[in-house]
Amino acid sequence: MAKPKRAIDVLATVDLFDELSDSELRKVAQIAKSVEFPADETITEEGTPGGRFHVIESGTANVVAGGRTRATLGPGDYFGELSLIDGQPRSATVIALEPLRTWSIAEWNFRPLLKTQGVISYKLLVKLCARLRSVEKRAYTA
Repeated sequence: MAKPKRAIDVLATVDLFDELSDSELRKVAQIAKSVEFPADETITEEGTPGGRFHVIESGTANVVAGGRTRATLGPGDYFGELSLIDGQPRSATVIALEPLRTWSIAEWNFRPLLKTQGVISYKLLVKLCARLRSVEKRAYTA
């Protein structure tokens, strides 16, 4: 694998965080850590408790839900944002297809940040609402 990037460089590419100021993004990056997974490792498992959000820096992974592959993720893609925020079980299994490096944020670090940084919380809430509306629109027009 290539030399790891800094957390802030990777997080800055994520649409979920694109409304955050540089200062707000730095606060999020301070709680992120680099994690590596070998090929074929299960990173999250459908139906299990959440706990971590991941942004892929390098490598690819499959998203499997209901026993079917739903998507392939690569650099800049992310997963685990819903479980990170609401603590509900994972909606999909994510499996590394090749060696994978992610920047990960744990719920026990993220939730306190959201509680003390109302502006960050609000911006993320608006982004998640926009994503939900997009999914609903696609479902209604399909």
